[in-house]
Amino acid sequence: MVADPNAASSAAPTPETPAPAPAAAPSAPASAAPSGVRRPESRRRAPYPVRRKVCRFCAEKVRDIDYKQIQVLRAFITDTGKILSARITGNCASHQRQLTRCIKRGRNLALLPYVSR
Repeated sequence: MVADPNAASSAAPTPETPAPAPAAAPSAPASAAPSGVRRPESRRRAPYPVRRKVCRFCAEKVRDIDYKQIQVLRAFITDTGKILSARITGNCASHQRQLTRCIKRGRNLALLPYVSR
């Protein structure tokens, strides 16, 4: 008896008939765009290279920040009296801690405002 190549057999899959793929969890939601379509990126990069901010105090080789230097400290305070973060100013961690301490001392001695209206 000759085996019919079109007949379905209950035996193990042969090279001619592919094995059924195991059911996998869906990797993308049903509303996702097809793989050929570009989606807008959620995180956009700047059109130019972003320059790394340098700590002003490290560049000037300042060892200790003085609370009596009001003009220097005012550069690190907003118009409303809030202390600017190191992410904005580019200060290193040690100088940012010194700066915060000096601003708070200056506020306590009424050299700097707590809040300005």
